[in-house]
Amino acid sequence: MSSKKLKLLCLGICTLLTGLVYAQNESRSSIYNGSGYDTKDSSVVPKKRLPQYNEFWNNTYNYPAKPRNMWEVGAKIGAFSISGDVPVKFPTLGWGLHVRKALGYVFSLRLEYINGVGKGQSWLASENFAKNPAWKGYYAPVRSSAGPIVYYNGIAGSALGTSPDIVYYNYKAHVQDLSLQGIVTLNNVRFHKNKTGFVVYGGAGIGATIYNTKINANNDNGENYAAEFRNIYNQYGTVYKDRKDVRKALKDVMDDSYETPAQNSGERRPTLGNNTLKPSGTVLAGIAFKLGKRINLAIEDRHTFIKDDLLDGQQWSEHAYGDASTTGDFDSYNFLSVGLNINIGSKAVEPLWWINPLDYAYSELNVPRHMKFPKPQFIDSDGDGVIDELDREPNTPAGCPVDTHGVMKDTDGDGVPDCKDKQLITPTECQPVDADGVGHCPDPECCKNIQAVAPKVCPTDYPSLNFKGNTSTLSKDARAMLAAVAATMKANPDCNITISGYPEASKASQAMCQKRVDAIKLYLTEREGISSDRITTDCTVGGGDKNTVDIKSN
Repeated sequence: MSSKKLKLLCLGICTLLTGLVYAQNESRSSIYNGSGYDTKDSSVVPKKRLPQYNEFWNNTYNYPAKPRNMWEVGAKIGAFSISGDVPVKFPTLGWGLHVRKALGYVFSLRLEYINGVGKGQSWLASENFAKNPAWKGYYAPVRSSAGPIVYYNGIAGSALGTSPDIVYYNYKAHVQDLSLQGIVTLNNVRFHKNKTGFVVYGGAGIGATIYNTKINANNDNGENYAAEFRNIYNQYGTVYKDRKDVRKALKDVMDDSYETPAQNSGERRPTLGNNTLKPSGTVLAGIAFKLGKRINLAIEDRHTFIKDDLLDGQQWSEHAYGDASTTGDFDSYNFLSVGLNINIGSKAVEPLWWINPLDYAYSELNVPRHMKFPKPQFIDSDGDGVIDELDREPNTPAGCPVDTHGVMKDTDGDGVPDCKDKQLITPTECQPVDADGVGHCPDPECCKNIQAVAPKVCPTDYPSLNFKGNTSTLSKDARAMLAAVAATMKANPDCNITISGYPEASKASQAMCQKRVDAIKLYLTEREGISSDRITTDCTVGGGDKNTVDIKSN
């Protein structure tokens, strides 16, 4: 019955929290898209931070004001178990509620209530339970005053011939705690992505635990299990491989009453009602997955330590015919849960642990709205209509027309700029030209008797360029050599070249080779006016020195 009530309670809580998602005001979508917030929106800034907000937007303070962020409320259910002297019977169902508030983008505080029931059942029989009053009142331990111990068929008994009772330790503990935890988010600060769909977190806290532990010593008729325990022990003893059979036999003979108060510290213990009250400390770790702007699913493991060895109702660790001794260890309990968390609040952004604090800085760099820039100055030193910052030929003579890069135009590509070319359009067959850009066309008489065209002879004495280290920057000497290559190509307009590099087999070396040959081609086309279709590039692995680039005739 209690299990059904717990399930109905958890279902009701989840339904209520889910309804809160749709009850919240979603009209803020214009300024809040789940990955950040608009720093210009003063409505999300608390009144006490408005002076900082105004100073920031007046450029008298470097940092924007922290926004008001939502509260998180959550409910969870999961597996609850106790770690003590008596082995866990099986993890049982527990549940919890919490409220959480961010103090910053990484750190937050959470107030949490946990309610769970832990059960334990030892498969080892125990005889030395005289120091545990919960068992002593119903079972007869060894009475050493009756005389020396004697044995009958391997079973210990007193000199009077009676056999001592044995028990199988068990317990059922109802545990509740209330704790305040500090939680650190580990992955919301991201440098290459504006947001994440999950957050990983860890934390620790302090609180108070109350518990009430009972044992199953008698059946519903008030009779103990002494005879049944003795039969089980006589049949199986303490052989580890038989532990499953022992547990099954105990389940068959014992009910689920847990009617007897377990051992506690008596009047020395602080209490709350009929429960033992103890301070506790908690450590936790978890991961939360975002399902929407206001809802997320969390999987969490939490372990709680209390300064008490009687959470399982047993202080002594021993088994049949062994000496009883205290373990010296305090008990603890674990809660592995899955929970549904809801963000609530109006005029607020989502909890800060979901927001990347770098959002504002990156968006400002991409689309500046706050930065102040000096008044731009567009200087054109040579007066060619292209400002110096974009001018690739900053000393263009006056009156010379230029292209969009500030380079003097050469319409016919004869190597003489238009402003100095006395023959603006020189046919290709009339090139090369003289210093005035005038070509020397063949006499018409030469065309009367068509002769076989001599094979094209192209220059082959092109230079090799050397690069230092992992760089593709052209040195001053390299640019001078490329100027000579350009002059040769302009003098031989029908000849083409191949720019060849020899990288190593690695991808990094091949990429560097491609950057170098592309840099050479770009220089010849953009700065020297050579047509790009006259130039090919090639990077062949192992063909030569990786830092050398050869220029060859096609």
